[in-house]
Amino acid sequence: MREQLRLLRKEMARMGIGAYLIPTDDFHGSEYTGEHFNCRAFISGFTGSAGTLLVMEDMAGLWTDGRYFLQAASQLEGSGITLFKMGEKGVPTIDEYLKANLSKGMIFGFDARCVMEDRAEKYRRIAEECGARLDTGLDLVNAVWEDRPEISAKPAWILPQEYCGESLADKVSKVRKKLDEKGADIFLLASLDDICWLLNVRGNDVDFTPVVLGYLILTRDTITWYVQEKSLGKEIRTYLEAVHVRIKEYDRIYEDLMNLESGLNVLYQPSRTNYALSLSLPHDIRRIREDNPTQILKAVKNPTEINNERKAHIKDGTALTRFMYYLKKHAVSRGETEVSLAGRLVEFRKEQDHYVEESFAPIIGYGEHGAIIHYSADEDSDCRVEDKGFLLVDTGGHYLEGTTDTTRTFAMGPLTQEEKEMYTAVLRGHIGLSLARFKRGCSGLNLDILARTPLWDMGLDYNHGTGHGVGYLLNVHEGPNSFHYRDFPGRNAGSILEPGMITSDEPGIYLEGKFGVRLENMILCSPDPEDESFLVFEPLTMVPFDREAILPHRMTRREIEWLNAYHAKVYENISPSLPPEERQWLREVTAALPC
Repeated sequence: MREQLRLLRKEMARMGIGAYLIPTDDFHGSEYTGEHFNCRAFISGFTGSAGTLLVMEDMAGLWTDGRYFLQAASQLEGSGITLFKMGEKGVPTIDEYLKANLSKGMIFGFDARCVMEDRAEKYRRIAEECGARLDTGLDLVNAVWEDRPEISAKPAWILPQEYCGESLADKVSKVRKKLDEKGADIFLLASLDDICWLLNVRGNDVDFTPVVLGYLILTRDTITWYVQEKSLGKEIRTYLEAVHVRIKEYDRIYEDLMNLESGLNVLYQPSRTNYALSLSLPHDIRRIREDNPTQILKAVKNPTEINNERKAHIKDGTALTRFMYYLKKHAVSRGETEVSLAGRLVEFRKEQDHYVEESFAPIIGYGEHGAIIHYSADEDSDCRVEDKGFLLVDTGGHYLEGTTDTTRTFAMGPLTQEEKEMYTAVLRGHIGLSLARFKRGCSGLNLDILARTPLWDMGLDYNHGTGHGVGYLLNVHEGPNSFHYRDFPGRNAGSILEPGMITSDEPGIYLEGKFGVRLENMILCSPDPEDESFLVFEPLTMVPFDREAILPHRMTRREIEWLNAYHAKVYENISPSLPPEERQWLREVTAALPC
């Protein structure tokens, strides 16, 4: 058993807590979190970006989704913690488990700041049904985590309008119009990406996401940003003063919410507002529980953002194409490993102007590691690449011009027939979605089958969504747009696709113990030039697919024509930035396949 788990149980016993829940979230429901908030990882040892830990006197369980089954099984081995594979047959949900195991008089606890209101309300109802008592003011991990990192307060900075494309005043005006339509007096905003998008600021308080920790309250005539004042330098203070943004200390928001006047109408999104904020609102406040109006405004990129994103993807495509050349020519002979290749790719990205940082933790898996959907190499698992089989590389970058997320699976040498069959099927699915022409009003639920059909025809599937929205120098995973054939709570697969949305197209196949294949482009939703009642997709990503892994006879003429046109565009955009030798190589690997 992990020592951290033993110490937590000791603290639970001291406090009389029968069940304690530790989510992955920070105070803002962020996908990635700063070191201070890595409580679930500290107690369990599981480092994936999604999962919930429940600890009781004689049981500890971790619930996570299909992306992390293999990783979690490995990291939890010998910890005393049971893995619950979410969505698998016979596996209870965490709600079902609580209903079956909470008992009358038991205290069920969690830190309300780290659980969003919609989820916390479900826990409250379950506790009531079982006769248990809820205690939401508990940060028990803090009592057992010696030398816990402080909450981050790194410098905030301004994103100029030449990159964001719209002033704070214009954005606020649009949001206030939405508030008027909803009859709201106050907009309570806790999601960091929404706040930074609205204010046109960025920071570095969250891993892989350039945001600033804070909350925001917007009324019909005021904007108040609750932020750690040590994050604000002179330049950004001058900017905020000029745009009439009031500054208050980060934690002051709870007190201010408690003191709101009676009868006000407050709009907030329950899935992105922590329970402690909700509990701070007076009882006579009318709650308008709806999606943040900033969400859709942020998801539909403006013309400046779209043009910049094209530039960002050419920069990123240059880095990845040079990386591909290095893989093919030097990686094996120089003894490169998964970890060393991740560093090598960062160096290629750093050569590009306006590079900020990686947009998520790199996923670089050789051979059987590629079958772990969100594999993360460390010193224990790191392995050298060989001159055979597949290397799966899923990485992304933040640039001032936008955010990228690209996956390619590379042939490192001779491939088996099975490997080529799987690669070609995934590529066909990728192209099928890219070729979509659809009526306005469609959602990702309508289109997901286009990517899965080649695999479903073979009796195969992949255990993740086909695509997610992408932010502009913000979250690499951004709603509401996505592709999935099932619309689970919080997935937003039923959200309508609109022109200006950028979504990933990333089907895959994962054969445990063998290899994995995933192929991902960012695609821009645009009106069809021939008939604007229809929409189409434009690929933004500019990176070659690996022709050595393709079986052209398995593809249709239309699919090959798409691939040839895409490769011609890759060469046109990327070749001017390459040295002569690499340019000639790119011409060869993007040469047209015969139809």
